[in-house]
Amino acid sequence: MAEGHGDANGATAHTAADGGHKAPFPPFQKDTFASQLVSLLIAFVALYLIVSKIALPRVGSVLDERAKRIEDDFAAAQRLKGESDDALKAYETELAQARARAQAIGAETRERLNAASEAERKSLEEKLAVKLAEAEKTIAATRETAMSNVRGIAADAAAAIVQQLSGLVPDGKALDRAVDATLKGSQA
Repeated sequence: MAEGHGDANGATAHTAADGGHKAPFPPFQKDTFASQLVSLLIAFVALYLIVSKIALPRVGSVLDERAKRIEDDFAAAQRLKGESDDALKAYETELAQARARAQAIGAETRERLNAASEAERKSLEEKLAVKLAEAEKTIAATRETAMSNVRGIAADAAAAIVQQLSGLVPDGKALDRAVDATLKGSQA
């Protein structure tokens, strides 16, 4: 094998020390410990500076933005909730006013229709009263006409009956008196 890659015992140049002993783990070697500690300190300081100056401000700004956005969203939600509550109150107020107006319009319409129907009823009653009076006059006139015709018919019938039964022609004046007396008795 090539030099530095190992020997027959499997030891390598990196791990074998003089005298055939294995060398300690490189970070624990006494002669390189101080330089490794300085390197660690430099790396830690560099990492600390990078993290504190670059990474943490970015993370902090993201967290601040997120917190601000949450606060803004919460404030907007509160504002919108207030607006929706106000809108709901306004809607309920408008609805109550609309109901009141509808009831007032309904009552007014009902009163107007009742008044109109009452006026129409009175007008119809007056017309019916006039027609009834006219009908009563017509009936009275028809009755008088009929009664005058009845008197004539009764006189003719009585004359015919007397003539049929007795064979004599009755006296007109006596017949008229008898018919008048009979008709007056039936009207009373």
